[in-house]
Amino acid sequence: MKRTRPPRVVTEATQAFSFARRSFVLGGAQLGLGALLVGRMGWLSVAENERYSLLAESNRVNMTLVPPRRGWIVDRYGQPIATNRADFRIDLIPERLRDRDATIAALRRLIGLTDEDVARILQDLEDARGYQPVQVATNLDWDRFAAVSVRQADLPGVAPVRGWSRHYPDGAAVGHLIGYVGPASAKQYEETRDPLYITPGFKIGKDGIEKVLEDRLRGRPGAKRVEVTARGRPVRELTDRPDVAGQQLKLTIDAGLQLYAARRLGNTSGSVVVIDTLSGDILAMVSMPSYDPNSFSDGISHDEWDMLSSDERIPLTNKTVQGLYPPGSTFKPATALAALRAGVDPERTVNCPGGYQLGNRFFRCLGRHGPVNLHRAIAKSCNTYFYTMGREVGMDGVAAAARELGLGAEYPLPFPSQRYGTVPDPAWKQRRFDQAWTQSDTLNASIGQGYILTSPLQLAVQAARIASGRALVPRILANAPIVAPPLDVPTERIGLIRSGMDEVVNGAGTAVRSRLQLDGIRMGGKTGTAQVRRIAGGARGGLNVPWKYRDHGLFIGFAPVDNPRYAASVVIEHGMSGSGAAAPVARDVLTYLFDPPQAMETLSRFEAEWGGDIETRMAAQAVAWKAAKAEPPPAEADADTGRRPA
Repeated sequence: MKRTRPPRVVTEATQAFSFARRSFVLGGAQLGLGALLVGRMGWLSVAENERYSLLAESNRVNMTLVPPRRGWIVDRYGQPIATNRADFRIDLIPERLRDRDATIAALRRLIGLTDEDVARILQDLEDARGYQPVQVATNLDWDRFAAVSVRQADLPGVAPVRGWSRHYPDGAAVGHLIGYVGPASAKQYEETRDPLYITPGFKIGKDGIEKVLEDRLRGRPGAKRVEVTARGRPVRELTDRPDVAGQQLKLTIDAGLQLYAARRLGNTSGSVVVIDTLSGDILAMVSMPSYDPNSFSDGISHDEWDMLSSDERIPLTNKTVQGLYPPGSTFKPATALAALRAGVDPERTVNCPGGYQLGNRFFRCLGRHGPVNLHRAIAKSCNTYFYTMGREVGMDGVAAAARELGLGAEYPLPFPSQRYGTVPDPAWKQRRFDQAWTQSDTLNASIGQGYILTSPLQLAVQAARIASGRALVPRILANAPIVAPPLDVPTERIGLIRSGMDEVVNGAGTAVRSRLQLDGIRMGGKTGTAQVRRIAGGARGGLNVPWKYRDHGLFIGFAPVDNPRYAASVVIEHGMSGSGAAAPVARDVLTYLFDPPQAMETLSRFEAEWGGDIETRMAAQAVAWKAAKAEPPPAEADADTGRRPA
């Protein structure tokens, strides 16, 4: 039989208890929720007050960084080499663009962009990351800049910038010396996350001194606060924090000499380095042809870049520290020094029958000089004498003398890269090629051929050390000079080498046509012709071979001979001879230091023949290059008739 529960009796007291319990639970929940809301409100209003105040302020105020002005670079006399000039520019911020094509079309109408400009902008937008600004135009006049500025709210992603751009008054003459500036790369931003790197108008050093001394030249950015509406329209400018300009950098360079040497090189491919023999100061350091750093600062066009990068004269390479050349006969003073250090009598004569016999091989000389001593051997550049001395002294002795004169060395200069060349010896060849050194290697090295490679800077140091008798160290920053100890050779023996180099120019030597036309001032020096490629039949690399296979022309020198103050090296790539190509340049460059009007008169005559100064010739070259690029390819001849279509 199924049992049933008795019915539950709900009394008034039971109902009151149940209601009270539920009211308590619900009230507790409401109280807890209220406490949570009050706590959250307290947290937001107290602990998070600063954060939300800043967010609210950022909605009302637009704060942007102001790129700092770079420090000026000046020469030894305070003349500016790199400065800043006021600049109105327009940039695009890719991540803020909404309608790329419409925006570019509007800018084209407002500021007059060309088809080439538009093509460049589109390509740069493809290559840029979202945060990397893309340059639209620079150096705008006020009217065009204002036309964009007043429409900025309707052109999202467009950034008009009023600031400063880098300017190089001497243009290409200082391109390789100073370098250039440009926008930071995406990789540089990713490494540092520095917001300054993505600020429109900010540029950093990309090459040369601008790059190496970036920390000193950059300065500290400023900031600008502008009150804006919800749509981003500016209402009023608030407080600004001014930028702090970078440090001024003073160089040992003589800007007038630097410009003159660059112009004097004309249409050749080469370099000039001039050093003060009292202090080691570099007075000029020129590599030509060069590029105009203003083009890179303003934004180089694709056409200009293609023209520079395709030029066989390599205008993008700093030949003074990165070019390496066999020194040729300019190395012979080092061999002479090795002989003197080994105790060879400078009056001892060697008979020159036109060359030197080593086994079954005859090493040729430049002529038949008969009996020659050290003085005459330097003046006549007699290979036979230096073959003989090199073999007697040995390559270890020759290499030691060359290194003492500064060849094969690295110097503490603010350039991104230096090439040190090669001063070989038996241990080097064994290490490099796993081969034993031979007597023929010694003969070749003794006259500056074979494995020996030097830079124009090193050649200038060699000339400065011979001229001063001290181990000068070149410097380009005008700070405390480096104290140079005397060379490890008696002064009178260095004087013997200087005497022979005096004879080269002022006696019966190889550079008599390049003597200085100055009263009481003589230049001493040594010419050199370095073979680039062995020509069949033993011929030299002259006019009968393509330009890139012709011999280099070199010259090292100093003046005045009786009390040397300046030393120089000149290298003319594929110039065919040191006496014909390099020595005349050295003559005019050193003349400028003693008599600028005479040197300028000579330069004026040359530039009239060459087609104008550097800027004029570069402009003409650009026009010719574009015209050649635009020409259609030649038509193919008809296979049947052999005629080209009309």
